[in-house]
Amino acid sequence: MISPSSRKGMLKERAMDLVTQTTILPLLFGCLGIFSLFRLLQRTRSKAYLRNAVVVVTGATSGLGKECARVFHAAGAKVVLCGRNVKALEEFTRELADSSSSQGQTHQPCVVTFDLADPGAIAPAAAEILQCFGYVDILINNAGISYRGAISDTIVDVDRKVMEINYFGPVALTKALLPSMVERKRGHIVAISSIQGKISIPFRSAYAASKHATQAFFDCLRAEMKDSDIEVTVISPGYIHTNLSVNAVTADGSRYGALDKNTAQGRSAVEVAQDIFDAVGKKKKDVLLTDFLPTMAVYIRTLAPRLFFRIMASRARKERKSKNS
Repeated sequence: MISPSSRKGMLKERAMDLVTQTTILPLLFGCLGIFSLFRLLQRTRSKAYLRNAVVVVTGATSGLGKECARVFHAAGAKVVLCGRNVKALEEFTRELADSSSSQGQTHQPCVVTFDLADPGAIAPAAAEILQCFGYVDILINNAGISYRGAISDTIVDVDRKVMEINYFGPVALTKALLPSMVERKRGHIVAISSIQGKISIPFRSAYAASKHATQAFFDCLRAEMKDSDIEVTVISPGYIHTNLSVNAVTADGSRYGALDKNTAQGRSAVEVAQDIFDAVGKKKKDVLLTDFLPTMAVYIRTLAPRLFFRIMASRARKERKSKNS
């Protein structure tokens, strides 16, 4: 015989099952459905925003720039490939053309060759870029150079070179293309910065300084262009498995020539390019593409600067010790 207390417990359990089945689960599935629908609508808007858009990519001959150009081209954008090596750009153009048949409606890319380190080349390059399709919707300032060295050993010419390529070049190109965007009241400027644009690490002074400057400039640009309907996105990736460290400049101006451990263990350029594509499609303002620890370091630098300084000093000692051993 079931006791009154047991009967009461069974009734309570059944009541809870009934509530769960009739209320909570439908509500849960409903929320999931709404979330899925929202993501689908957002993805559809992103594709519509990027399809047939004129997208300029600097540094498109290799690494992240090449993968960015590939993913935007596959999405149906009209891509303008920019870089120093005309042969590499032409080869990449043929590669994209060969892949077009399996990717639906795509457009023949346009090629513009120039060197960001040459201030006199920027204005003519911008004019040539505008001639490709008549206007520019999205400018992706990707081209850049890295650096490895101690501040005390680094000649000032190296600091100037890194700043010219990573900061002054993108700024000049942005300013050259901006009037046409303002006139159309449509445009999107993307700056590929770095986590080192938010925090500095030892033996990367010239690179971190150029990326800090990049972050500041494009943050200002975003505010000033709000009323002109110009979007500005700053992307700050962590380590990416590319030849960035191999091609880095050292304290005396020579080529570093090595794939360092952190870069070798970084994310693939394909993955990062897809994240950039998604961020641009969603018109995000400021995006960190890093693991947990670098992201935490950004907050530690702001909320607990003394702790951050101790961590960086310890890192500098360890890196210096490993170089001397």
